[in-house]
Amino acid sequence: MKETILIVDDEQDIVTMLQEFLLEEGYEVWTAGDGRAALLLADRKPGPDLILLDVMMPGMDGFSVCREIRDRVGCPILFLTARVEEADHVLGLSLGGDDYILKPFNISELAARISAHLRRERRKTSHSSRVYCGKMWIDYAARLVGCGTAELPLARKEYEVLELLSLHAGQVFSRERIYERVWGYDAAGDPQAVTEHVKRLRGKLAQIEEESHVETVWGVGYRWR
Repeated sequence: MKETILIVDDEQDIVTMLQEFLLEEGYEVWTAGDGRAALLLADRKPGPDLILLDVMMPGMDGFSVCREIRDRVGCPILFLTARVEEADHVLGLSLGGDDYILKPFNISELAARISAHLRRERRKTSHSSRVYCGKMWIDYAARLVGCGTAELPLARKEYEVLELLSLHAGQVFSRERIYERVWGYDAAGDPQAVTEHVKRLRGKLAQIEEESHVETVWGVGYRWR
């Protein structure tokens, strides 16, 4: 079955170029010229397997689109943008983006990044490996967290931070190390994104249990209790 990539960009030349290239690579391709159209396509069932999302669009920009869909769309989101400011990189990643690619980009490098993100998604297996932490359960194979029969809606990076910490319970991880392990050693951005994701993760886990499993070790980092 072909994997589906959603391209969201208001520059038609870029959309056409990417669409033609990705079709030749064997993907199914959806396109949207603005944020509102992107929301409708992202909510299709089954949804896209990966989203290429432009930041600078009139009306609803890419950051707003990501903020709107991240909690209900689990696929990788790759920002495409000409904005080079570090604050923009941090914002995009803290909103749940998985990669940040600057325009103009090399099409071969973009293809390699798309392939790498989709490979990670395919590593999921159909066999459950569920463990319990108090009232909460974690299914590492399905990459799901929940309580009883209800699933907790975690964004991709929130889950990956939880997975890293919970698989190494008691071990302290610095923000920098979490950033390297979750975002990648060559990721462009700022470990401050870790703080934002931990804050959001704790807020969601509080729906299950009052006392958070994610403990702050002041001046050092975080660990799973």
